[in-house]
Amino acid sequence: MMKQLLTLTLAPVFVGLASPALAATGPFFSLHNTNFIVLLAFIVFIGVLIYFKVPGMVTGMLDKRAEGIKSDLDEARALRDEAQTILASYERKQKEVAEQAEHIIEHAKRESAEAAEVAKEDLKTSIARRIAAAQEQIKSAETAAVKEVRNTAISVAVGAAQDLIAKNMTATDGNKLIEDAIKDVETKLH
Repeated sequence: MMKQLLTLTLAPVFVGLASPALAATGPFFSLHNTNFIVLLAFIVFIGVLIYFKVPGMVTGMLDKRAEGIKSDLDEARALRDEAQTILASYERKQKEVAEQAEHIIEHAKRESAEAAEVAKEDLKTSIARRIAAAQEQIKSAETAAVKEVRNTAISVAVGAAQDLIAKNMTATDGNKLIEDAIKDVETKLH
């Protein structure tokens, strides 16, 4: 570790000793010394820059650049604030839409349950009507069957009575029955 520390502190010293300013030979303030010529050219160059107010122009350009960057940052900050406001607005709208969707779903469920109840009641009413109609048809069919059996029984009895009367009755008995019937009708009509 000591060796690394020694190397780090001596490295700049060796770099300074190897610089071109120390490599030149002869007197420093001579026009034959290249280092002096380079120094004079650098001083003249700096003087020309100062004479033409280049540092002021560079400073002005840097100030303009700084102002441009500042305005860009302000604009970016404003845009970010606007974007956050819009995002909050959309999130609020999304929440409202989600709540409306929940209300619509709940309403639809209630309506479907009510419609199912109404359909059940309608079905019960329809079944009751059909059962009543079927019972009415059964009663009507029973009545018709009883009537038909009665009519058939009457026809058979009348036919049997005719046969029996025809076999047992003589002409005088038939005339007597007719006269009795006519008298009976006369008494009932008058």
